[in-house]
Amino acid sequence: MEERKQAVNRNYKDSVFVDLFSEDKKAKENFLSLYNALHSTHLDTVSVLTPLRLEQVMYMSFYNDVSYLVDNKMIILAEHQSTINPNMPIRCLEYVVRLYERILDAQERYARSLIKIPTPEFYVFYNGQEEYSTETVLHLSDAFMTKPERLPLELEVKVLNINKNKAHTILHHCKPLEEYSTFVEIVRRNIERDKEYGFENAIKECIQNGILKEYLQRKSKEVINMLIAEYDYATDIAVQRAEERKIAYTEGKSLGLVEGSHQKALQTAKMMLTMGYPLGDICKIVELSKEEVESLQ
Repeated sequence: MEERKQAVNRNYKDSVFVDLFSEDKKAKENFLSLYNALHSTHLDTVSVLTPLRLEQVMYMSFYNDVSYLVDNKMIILAEHQSTINPNMPIRCLEYVVRLYERILDAQERYARSLIKIPTPEFYVFYNGQEEYSTETVLHLSDAFMTKPERLPLELEVKVLNINKNKAHTILHHCKPLEEYSTFVEIVRRNIERDKEYGFENAIKECIQNGILKEYLQRKSKEVINMLIAEYDYATDIAVQRAEERKIAYTEGKSLGLVEGSHQKALQTAKMMLTMGYPLGDICKIVELSKEEVESLQ
């Protein structure tokens, strides 16, 4: 697998999701279908869409954002393939401020009349394997240290679970998203069976079954590169944690500090519990068992 990964272009930083809805030649059509599904509208021309994109904003320079101006709204989409990040409202706040800075003239901000700005909407599409509700809303105010009766600032991020087993209604109204969800399942299944040729096998299976057929026939090589980049992105963090754990264990063993490291992990886990992090996320980050973390509650 490693030799084959080195043989392909490693410079891809977009995901297949971003390419489908933001970069591909049919991205505007796909996004319009998604927008109509989200708003129960019937916009039928891509001319109403104005793409927006910020570079160098995502972790490890891996971009998973899709942004458009449409119908006096600023639609910001993101994708999560593992666990939902409870800090998405904070990240979206930073992101939307930079977008407003980009689209507004600096002089207009000091005008005597009120400036009208596009209404922002934030969505996360979750397709990870951990259990998650069909639909939920994350609030920026959940992160506030104190909560006054009247919130001075709020931001909501709607999270939609697009795994097929959740049968979210949006999949019935947006064919590109429904086919993408199926594509993810097929890729996941094939890579579990065959780590070396799983991506190629998944693409062949999708084409045979009419899943993103035209897109995959046209861009199969690029899609493989993007899948490998996504695979690297997901595994890089795990590799880093494994290396850090090995170093900590080696140093701790020689200095008699292994127990100290364990206590530090327990303290970190306890703090994350008080901050509302999901149990699964805590276990992964601090490398403790579910039972150990639950005992801290």
